Amino acid sequence: MTWLQTLLNRKIEEKRFMDLFYTVKQHVLNELERMVLAGELPTGLDMASVAVEPPRDPLHGDMATNAAMVLSKSAKRNPREIAEKLAKRLSTLDLIENSEVAGPGFLNLRINIEAWQSIFNKILELGSAYGRTGLGENLRVNVEFVSANPTGPLHVGHTRGAVFGDALSQLLSFAGYAVTREYYINDGGSQVDTLARSVYLRYLEAHGQDVAFEDGTYPGDYLIPVGQALKAKVGSDYIDKSEHYWLDDVRKFSTDAMMKLIKNDLAALGIEMDIFFSEKSLYGGGKIEEAIESLKSKKLIYEGILDSPKGKKVEDWEPRRQTLFKSSSHGDDVDRPIKKSDGTWTYFAPDIAYHFDKVERNFDQLIDIFGADHGGYVKRMKAAVSALSDDKVKFDIKLTQLVKLFKRGEPFKMSKRAGTFVTLRDLVDQVGSDVTRFVMLTRKNDAPLDFDFEKVLEQSRDNPVYYVQYASARIHSVLRKAKEAGIYFDEKQVKYETFCEITHEAEIKIAKKLAEWPRLVEISAKTHEPHRIAFYLYELASDFHSLWNKGSENQELRFIQENNHKLTCTKMAMISAVLVVISSGLGILGVEPATQMN
Repeated sequence: MTWLQTLLNRKIEEKRFMDLFYTVKQHVLNELERMVLAGELPTGLDMASVAVEPPRDPLHGDMATNAAMVLSKSAKRNPREIAEKLAKRLSTLDLIENSEVAGPGFLNLRINIEAWQSIFNKILELGSAYGRTGLGENLRVNVEFVSANPTGPLHVGHTRGAVFGDALSQLLSFAGYAVTREYYINDGGSQVDTLARSVYLRYLEAHGQDVAFEDGTYPGDYLIPVGQALKAKVGSDYIDKSEHYWLDDVRKFSTDAMMKLIKNDLAALGIEMDIFFSEKSLYGGGKIEEAIESLKSKKLIYEGILDSPKGKKVEDWEPRRQTLFKSSSHGDDVDRPIKKSDGTWTYFAPDIAYHFDKVERNFDQLIDIFGADHGGYVKRMKAAVSALSDDKVKFDIKLTQLVKLFKRGEPFKMSKRAGTFVTLRDLVDQVGSDVTRFVMLTRKNDAPLDFDFEKVLEQSRDNPVYYVQYASARIHSVLRKAKEAGIYFDEKQVKYETFCEITHEAEIKIAKKLAEWPRLVEISAKTHEPHRIAFYLYELASDFHSLWNKGSENQELRFIQENNHKLTCTKMAMISAVLVVISSGLGILGVEPATQMN
């Protein structure tokens, strides 16, 4: 036995109670290695692209492998020839019921029914640990999300980024990463001065004065209590005083008040940040200068003149000498200015310094979640992290598209400056945190999302959050009824028993869907796509509801078999396994599983 065979067999042993797809893949790799030893394949083949996954058409089999297709070129063999020899070898394994070559060389596999039945044993043995892989290897990942300007409460657009970021963080934790959730407080720009002036007007208003909100100020009612709180703190001390007297104090007071509001908004969604990082802390302490010096030491900072913007005419553009970051050396389209002509830093400079700080904190991977309007910022930020870390720190940026609100069939407008925007709290108060979070994850992050206040509360299969929660509630209901009927089962004991009586295609279909869970977790974590979890849960719920409905017509498929205590216990164990996976999936999404429906 070669060292590779020994390693593969050991990995099969380590993960055989976790991921059936992984186990089958290792058997495929094992047989390919044996083909190499037998001279049927040449040595030195790169098998990294060999995959085992569900076929597009379930009628073709339970699993499919591309092994022959991806190895044919380097092996200099016809793919069907490889597939036929591999199929013959795999058919001798107890796990494989049948292997069949299809098309130019794909290999479709049918798995022994005992393997599907054993999925229930695996889930009951592992419980909530089922699907938790070692993918992350405890690597340290920083996920920065929300990071809204501290000028008001979070609105519905922020809500999507908040939910996405938190679900992604939970997904990565579930997959074995050590995750830090971080919020970047944009308190270093002119917007916080505008906030302070707006609060000062509310302060004067609290003293009975008539005030006018000029363009550029924030007239939202959410600042009324802040103005009143400022009055309670300082009395009349700031009245009739010039701006330089009160601006610094009011800026800090206002920012603190807004961050308290934002933290409460996040808490309403069940989100807790590990770190709140202040942009203002980068100024005056040499942090920006240190980051730029790091780039300068790598010969990536220079004085130069940028070409005029391509594709559009900018009337006020003029060639001028600037301090530039050579971001084009790290994948950006053009080099980027880090200083304005007056010698002050551009907006990009503190962002470089902030990510330099993250790199210095020894994270293995950074993930930023931006709104869709920051798409033009992606390449320059990736270039910055690449340069700062010497390409050692992985960096991904995810964009969240806009959310369109509908109410009574009409678009629901929002405007932050006018003070008429829909807040995160408005959303949660109307439909609840669970509905808000699940619906926000029913589309891929970079696809627009329509949020209809009426549809998200519908009790139908067209409403995915209801459909999944209903499956959870139904399972709890069955378990309660069984207990009321005096039917008890010991999960610790039943997990060691066989599920040989679970044979109907609708039951095995559920087993097959449950078997996909560990693989689905890994794919979702690798691609940073938590919406895949929501899709999977809907499909699992659909399979469960289908089995439930079949029980109305077929007595043998009912979960409670009144004259067969043992079979009832087996079926209770089966649906308990479904509940384990639904609960894990909803936990990743930040949604509480339902025990009953109103």
